[in-house]
Amino acid sequence: MLETIEKLLILQDRDRKIRRVQGELAHVEPQRQMFKAKGADVQGRLEAAKLRVKQLESERKRLELDVEAKKQQIERYANQQLQTRKNEEYRALSHEIETCKAEITKIEDREIELMEQGEAAQKEVVQLSREAEETRKLIDDQVGKLGEREANLRKELAELESNRAELADAVDAAVRSRYERLVKSKGENVVVGVQHGVCGGCHMKLPAQVLVTCQQEQEIVSCTNCGRILYYTRDMSLVAAD
Repeated sequence: MLETIEKLLILQDRDRKIRRVQGELAHVEPQRQMFKAKGADVQGRLEAAKLRVKQLESERKRLELDVEAKKQQIERYANQQLQTRKNEEYRALSHEIETCKAEITKIEDREIELMEQGEAAQKEVVQLSREAEETRKLIDDQVGKLGEREANLRKELAELESNRAELADAVDAAVRSRYERLVKSKGENVVVGVQHGVCGGCHMKLPAQVLVTCQQEQEIVSCTNCGRILYYTRDMSLVAAD
C-alpha cells in the first residue's frame, strides 16, 4: 500500500471519530432540553391544578357569602311581615322569602358540586405533586448523566483533535486538498478499498485498467464514477462477484 494511502486512511479514521463525537455532542443539548421540557410540563400541570383548587375554594366562599346575604334578606322580609297589616304586602313578602329560600337551595346545591370538584382537584394536586417529585428526581439524574457524558465527549474530542493537524500535515498537500474536497462532497467515506472489482464507495464496477493500476500501488487512483480515492490490499479480491 502506498505510504500516502496509509496516511490518508489514518487521517480518515481520525476524522470519522471526530465527526462521531461531534454528532453525539450535538445531541446532548436537545436531550437536556427535552428532559427540562418534560419537567416543565409536569410542573405546569401541577400549578394549573393548584390554581383550580384555589378558584373552586374562592367560588365556594363567594357562594357562602351569597347564602348569608339571602338569609339576611329573609330576616328583613320576615321583620317587615311583622310590621305590616296589609294582607297584600304580607303575601308579597312571603313570596320574596320563598324566592330567597329557593335561591339558597340552588346555591347550596352548587356549593355541593364545588366541594366535590374541589375534592377531585385536591386529589389531582396530590397525584401531580407526587408525579412532579418523581419526575424531578428522574430529570436531575438524567441531566446529571448527560452532563457527565458531555464532559467525557468534550475530553475525547479534544484528544482526537489534539494532533489531527499533525496527521493532516503528514499527507502531501495536493492529495490532502483532494481528500478534503471529497469529504465535503461525499461524506466521511472517501478513501475506499476495491473488492470484487467494484468501488467501495459507490459500488460501481471499475474498469480493468483502474484495477491494475490500483494493484500496482504506484500512484493515487480514483474511481472513474464517483472520484473517491481507491486502495488495494492483498486480502482483497479483484475478481468480480458472480
